[in-house]
Amino acid sequence: MSTATEAAADTRKRKGGLSDRAKGERSLGWKLAGPAFVIMLLVTLYPIAYAIYLSLFSYRLTDPSARKFVGLQNYVTALGDGLFWEAFMTTFFIVVVTLVFELILGFAIALLMNKVVLPRRTLRTIVLIPYAIITVVSAFAWLYAAQPDTGFINHWLHTLSFGAWDLNYDWFGGRWSALFIICLSEIWKTTPFVSLLLLAGLAQVDGAMEEAAKVDGASWWQRLTKVILPNMKAAIMVATLFRTLDAVRIYDNPVVMTGGANKTTTLSMLVGRETVERVEIGMGSALAVILFIIVLIIAGIFVKGFKVDLAGGGRS
Repeated sequence: MSTATEAAADTRKRKGGLSDRAKGERSLGWKLAGPAFVIMLLVTLYPIAYAIYLSLFSYRLTDPSARKFVGLQNYVTALGDGLFWEAFMTTFFIVVVTLVFELILGFAIALLMNKVVLPRRTLRTIVLIPYAIITVVSAFAWLYAAQPDTGFINHWLHTLSFGAWDLNYDWFGGRWSALFIICLSEIWKTTPFVSLLLLAGLAQVDGAMEEAAKVDGASWWQRLTKVILPNMKAAIMVATLFRTLDAVRIYDNPVVMTGGANKTTTLSMLVGRETVERVEIGMGSALAVILFIIVLIIAGIFVKGFKVDLAGGGRS
């Protein structure tokens, strides 16, 4: 009799009906999380919707009475401007260079922190020091370090090259040398963040699997590529996604170091220049929306490309 009753309940459940308990839990969940969810939607969606609305106007803050609806003209103008594509290329040059070095160095540091037993806490604290520094402060530190009159970089290179390096070399006098210092400062500051994320992934790798591969005669490289990396795929995806999105929005370092001179303007700087300096709210909003779409596309590509189900424990 009991078995028949349970079978009937299972049948009702399979037909799409929820038990009273499940309905109650769902209702309680909405009541508890609903207000926070609504506030989060309002706080997040309203600025985005308002930016999209403003981007459809020719609107200069100093002359609000002349505001005029222009449709998608701001987007057409922005995408047809060579300055936008120059900023796009500069931004993604920084993204690619910094991401590659941060992943390699971050993984090496994570391996070290994972293996070293003593002094583990001291080592992790030391590694995190650059990430604890405010980005603007870090940018000024690297600016002063690279300037010919106040910096030490030229002096070190002059000494290491036995006098061949010019002591008065201007790192910020050319596009690629300026980008080199900008990338260097980004790598120095954010590699600890990447290493921490990868360390969390390394902690999830089952040591027994690695030990079994070692017993089977697998080399270090084979254990790395066949056992360790596949089992920390979710951590690699999170580290890569977070750092890519952060680097796409890079603003502080190039503003402090070059102010956009020598073709070092990034997309975020372009948005800030149009919105804050030129008070062209319509064009600035259009550029901000384009940057937002780029970020969404990147996030979608990464989530689809890695094929990681974070809710399911990181396994695809």
